[in-house]
Amino acid sequence: MNIEKYAAVDIGSNAIRLLVASVIEEPGKDTLFKKTSLVRVPIRLGAEVFIDGAISEASIIRMIDAMKAFKLLIKTHQVVRFRACATSAMRESSNGTEVAKRIKEETGLSINIIDGNDEAAIIASTDLTSLIQNDKVFLYVDVGGGSTEFTLYAQGKTVASKSFKLGTVRLINDMVEDTMWEQVETWIKKVTKPYSKINMIGSGGNINHIYKSSGKKVGKPLSYFYLANFYELIKSHSYEERITEMQMNPDRADVIIPATRIYLSAMKWSGSKNVYVPKIGLSDGIIKSLYNEKLAKAIQVN
Repeated sequence: MNIEKYAAVDIGSNAIRLLVASVIEEPGKDTLFKKTSLVRVPIRLGAEVFIDGAISEASIIRMIDAMKAFKLLIKTHQVVRFRACATSAMRESSNGTEVAKRIKEETGLSINIIDGNDEAAIIASTDLTSLIQNDKVFLYVDVGGGSTEFTLYAQGKTVASKSFKLGTVRLINDMVEDTMWEQVETWIKKVTKPYSKINMIGSGGNINHIYKSSGKKVGKPLSYFYLANFYELIKSHSYEERITEMQMNPDRADVIIPATRIYLSAMKWSGSKNVYVPKIGLSDGIIKSLYNEKLAKAIQVN
C-alpha cells in the first residue's frame, strides 16, 4: 500500500479553501481519495472585484496571511503534490495577475488563474463518473460566488458545457441583469430538449449545506419539492435568524438564498425532479488532476 498526501487551494469569489487529501494506492484496487483536512477562510473577493474592479490592499494582505497559514499546514501534513487555482474574482480583477505574483513572492506558492471552462473540466475529472451512469442524463450545476458552471452528460459523456456570470456574490450585490437569467434558461432548455428525463447534480458549498441539513442518507437525492420548501423557509427568515435559528455561518446566511434560486431554476428549466449532491468541487478536481498527472508521467517514464 502506498499513501501520499496531496493539497489543493481553491480561491473563489466567496471564500478560499485548502483541501488536504490522502491518496491511497493498493495493488488490484481502485485508488482511494480520502479527505484529511478542509480549511475555509471567508475572504469575499467577489464583493469588491465585481463592484470596484480590483482586489483591495486589505484583502490582499488577508490572502497573503491565509496562504502563509496554508503553506504551514501543507508542510505539517507532509504534502507531496500541490496546486492552487483561482476562479472568477481573480480572473476579472484588474490586479489579479499582480496579486498572484505578490503572493508568489511572499509565500512561494504559485496561483493558477483559470477560466470557467477549465474549472468545469477540472471538476469533471473527479469521481463524478461513478455517479454519471451510461443510461441516464445528468445536468451538472456548480454554483459559485462569481459564476455558475453547467455541464450536460449523456451516455457517460459530456454533451455541452457553459459558464455563466451568474453567481451568488453578484446576485446579493444586485449585479446580475434579468437577461442573464434568460440566457441561462435558453441554454438549459436547448441542450436538454432532446432528452426525456434529466437528473441534476449539484455542487458548491450552499447545496452541500442544504444536503447536510436535510438529514438524507449519502447517495439519496433531494427532490424539487424539498428544495422549493427549503427556499421558502430561508426566505421567511431574516439574515440574523438564519444565523441564530438556522445556525448558518454569516457568510453562508446571505448567499444561500440566491444559490437555492439558481438550483431550483435549473431544475425547473431542465425538468429535473431530483438533485444528487456528491459533495465534490474544484479542490477535489485539483487533487484528482494532480494524481492523473502523476500517472501520465509514470507512463512516459516507462
